[in-house]
Amino acid sequence: MLPRSASPPAAVIAVIAVPEVMRASIAAQQIDKVIGERRQKLNADAQTEQQAWRDMQQTLTNDRAKLSPDQIRTREKELQDRINNGSKSLRARDRIIQEATQVAINSVNANLLAVIRQVADSHGVNLVLHRQGTILNAPEFDLTEQVAAELNKLMPTVAITPDGVSPLAAPAAAAPAKK
Repeated sequence: MLPRSASPPAAVIAVIAVPEVMRASIAAQQIDKVIGERRQKLNADAQTEQQAWRDMQQTLTNDRAKLSPDQIRTREKELQDRINNGSKSLRARDRIIQEATQVAINSVNANLLAVIRQVADSHGVNLVLHRQGTILNAPEFDLTEQVAAELNKLMPTVAITPDGVSPLAAPAAAAPAKK
């Protein structure tokens, strides 16, 4: 049997809607904008590359009767190499975008947790619950707006690695340049 220890303090409860905080976060909006632009560019480049593959395939099909077997094999190999290299490059760019997104979001989340603690402490709160998990709560218990405002003061921007640079391969690139 364990010896009796002190009881935990009385719960002083508040709630927060993290998705609302993230929607209101200027840094999270920046991530959405920058990463969205990168994804659009990647998708456009992928479509362009795929069209180039189709064009090369069509040209090979059209020229097949005029080419020797060696020339056909050479052109088929060129096409396959282009497809392999292009696919590899597109996958690498997608992975880098995913990594940049995750690193930036993790930065916002780390600051969000610190802000939640700070706001909770300022109200004498020792238990913060997700608002979505509560059935009933009074508006006075909700810290969402205050947390969002404080997060925006603390973190109006977030460092996102330049396009094409993995934050995992080059962590120094994630830091803003010093002037």
